[in-house]
Amino acid sequence: MAATPTGPARGPRGRGTRQAQALAAALESLPGFCSAQEIHAELRRRGEHVGLATVYRHLQALSEQGNVDAIRDANGETLYRQCETSVHHHHLTCRTCGRSVEVEGRAVERWADRVAEQAGFTDVGHTVELFGLCPECAVPARDDAAGSAASGGGAGSAASGGRPTPP
Repeated sequence: MAATPTGPARGPRGRGTRQAQALAAALESLPGFCSAQEIHAELRRRGEHVGLATVYRHLQALSEQGNVDAIRDANGETLYRQCETSVHHHHLTCRTCGRSVEVEGRAVERWADRVAEQAGFTDVGHTVELFGLCPECAVPARDDAAGSAASGGGAGSAASGGRPTPP
């Protein structure tokens, strides 16, 4: 429901609706990636009466139109945020803090095209989600691993593999 360069926020059926405008405003104000439930809670906090099913429907349409970024976290939950660019891109997301950076993916595009061609497929799309530890979260993880190894324990992961939380 983000306002498009050509006009106001529109719902899944292309109509400008109060719900679409409310969702666009919420997405613009929320930091980072959020679940549909978190976005719905923000709308309720603002006094907007938009059903959860409507939020899901609008987010799905916006994602398909490329107006909203959608990623799946380590638990498989889809998270959304206002798209910052209209160019096809991918995301690298920290498993610990949820920080996300947009990455250009020409190498991924070439690889996907090559795999599709080898298999005889055409009109192929893809979804690529990259997760890791950002520089700030990697330092404590290295320190924890070093401390654990020094005390005779195994070097475990500081990241729980849980859902990234918005920064």
